[in-house]
Amino acid sequence: MGNIKNKRIASEMSRVISEILMEEARDALLKTITITGCDVAPDLSYAKIYFTSLSEMDHKSLEKEMEEASSFIRLELAEKMDLRNTPKLKFIYDESIAYGNKIEQILKEIHED
Repeated sequence: MGNIKNKRIASEMSRVISEILMEEARDALLKTITITGCDVAPDLSYAKIYFTSLSEMDHKSLEKEMEEASSFIRLELAEKMDLRNTPKLKFIYDESIAYGNKIEQILKEIHED
């Protein structure tokens, strides 16, 4: 049962963080961020938030910007979600989309030959 609850909380957390970034954030860079997933610890004390961006900044700089904004995001998340304790947020750049695009490009090249 706990696993289903964690998945539901993670899904809701992804949705709420996306809304916070689009509606509440003042920084234009934060508005380019797309949340791709969320993993929540079983005790709800920690959450890994996976994101990607169309920004030209490198991944490390984006992660640093998100970590700086994490206290603001966590505060807004606490107001919008009904949780006893709001988990600490760790933002991780999701490279799966870029990896998928690279594989797609390679397959396209193979089919052209």
